[in-house]
Amino acid sequence: MFRARELFAEGVALSALARKYGTPLYVYSGETIRRRYEAFDKAFARQEHTVCYSLKANSNLSLLKMLAKMGAGFDVVSGGELHRVLAANRKSAQKVVFSGVGKRVDEIDLALHSKILLFNVESASELKLLAARAAHSRKSARFAVRVNPDVNAQTHPYISTGLHEHKFGVPLRDARELYRLPAVDKHLEAAGVSAHIGSQITDLSTFRESTEKLAEFVVALRAGGHDIRYLDAGGGLGINYESLGGGDFETEGRAYARELVAGLNELEIHLLLEPGRSIVGPAGILVTRIVYKKRNDGKRFLVTDAAMNDLLRPALYDAYHEIVPVTAPKAGLTITADVVGPVCESSDFFARNRELPEVEEGDLLAVLDAGAYGMALASNYNTRPRAAEVLVEDKRARLIRRRETLDDLLGPERGQKRSSLFAIRSSPDHPIESRDATRTPDPQD
Repeated sequence: MFRARELFAEGVALSALARKYGTPLYVYSGETIRRRYEAFDKAFARQEHTVCYSLKANSNLSLLKMLAKMGAGFDVVSGGELHRVLAANRKSAQKVVFSGVGKRVDEIDLALHSKILLFNVESASELKLLAARAAHSRKSARFAVRVNPDVNAQTHPYISTGLHEHKFGVPLRDARELYRLPAVDKHLEAAGVSAHIGSQITDLSTFRESTEKLAEFVVALRAGGHDIRYLDAGGGLGINYESLGGGDFETEGRAYARELVAGLNELEIHLLLEPGRSIVGPAGILVTRIVYKKRNDGKRFLVTDAAMNDLLRPALYDAYHEIVPVTAPKAGLTITADVVGPVCESSDFFARNRELPEVEEGDLLAVLDAGAYGMALASNYNTRPRAAEVLVEDKRARLIRRRETLDDLLGPERGQKRSSLFAIRSSPDHPIESRDATRTPDPQD
């Protein structure tokens, strides 16, 4: 929000944060995250449910701790993400769903040891491995098969996941066979059905279509004697990147809930939800400084100190982000320019042919709605240290991730000791197996 021509995050001026912490800089609004989580949770008040925040959108520990305090569960897709949940709040493990097509032995062992709520299984091979590891650990593994409902989410092809041509899930016609394995393996418990059809979905009718297919499948499984208690509807609710302020999320959340619940057709079941972007996306801003103004014949460029390694979405998805000056210029002059970074790739841009107020070298720009898939997709391409992250709550700002240094980047190449948790090797027993598959990792390792 602007105050006296200056852009603020809650009660703190972005220019002050840039002076203190440097740029590029990620800034998050704690109040926005709380408000959007509560609105999402409230939208499903009449349906038994658990909101399992999706870590892949933004996995900063401070944000996870905040969400855990509000009662959130978590959706993880790797052992590393599960470690983050355990570090944020160990008790949250009981509300974790573990998704992903390529779970390794060490990751499965960690999840079993942590007593997570549910494994979302994506293949027959994975289910057999889960059974073997559960038997080895002398534990019972609750699972849901992630089915592929063959629903077209009408989103970017890279984030559409619900069609038969995608690597995710199991076709509905094949999934029933997987639910027969628990009958002969006492270490498996068929407890749910799962699906996720994609991300950044704005056509809400696709959610109802997917849920209707899942509900029908649950009814059929129950008729076959399975005690199916959970239906994981996934995530995917989109946000409006072209709307300043993120729109009316309470109304959007209620509309989303109506579609999902209507698709259940009055089925009594515990609904699991996996929002990520819709909770944290509008809460984040990437602050960057204009390093140079440049002309190539009639083409104009604003070269910033942030780049595609800081925010990959425009390069990866040709995604739109609103960009505004941190300090509103006094004059009403505008320019049309590409906003680009210094990385040596033509795809290193945040906007093309964007009309912006006239700005100067040294001015600050704010790339809005960058709270999801910003830092989460950041890299060190071109040996660029990743940005710092700051959380603002009212008039208080605190550093929740320091800026990386070049020593941080070069350290692993200077003989630093590496963690053994994710060391992998080929194995005749399983194509990808941990170095010590018989050991049950301690969550504190």
